[in-house]
Amino acid sequence: MTNVLFVCIGNSGRSVLAEQLFRVEAAGRHDARSAGSEPASGPEPGVVEVLAELGIDVSGHVPQKLTDELVDWADVVVAACDGACPVVPGKPYWSWHLPDPWGTPVEDVRALRDDVHAKVRELLGSLG
Repeated sequence: MTNVLFVCIGNSGRSVLAEQLFRVEAAGRHDARSAGSEPASGPEPGVVEVLAELGIDVSGHVPQKLTDELVDWADVVVAACDGACPVVPGKPYWSWHLPDPWGTPVEDVRALRDDVHAKVRELLGSLG
């Protein structure tokens, strides 16, 4: 089992999408968590909506701070930001350069979700 940590700034959008889609696709073969360098107060509403379309409820997600303990837990770190993500040295590191969904139309968040879903499948393929 590989532990994957998805990071972004607010842990309210991109990293939440990635963590939740990874959990569904991994189906218990691997584990995932997410965190942010500057956690927001709650999940991005568009992200809540587009994940709910897939039967995933993140309405109660509480963004968490990126800590040394989370980094120690992780075998792989995935930066889900578009260039402003925290860097986590010493771990296998993927950078996805995803746009921030905060305040964007739900159609754009839906397209982002589908892009993240494809990236999650690629990551899982590399983990075996």
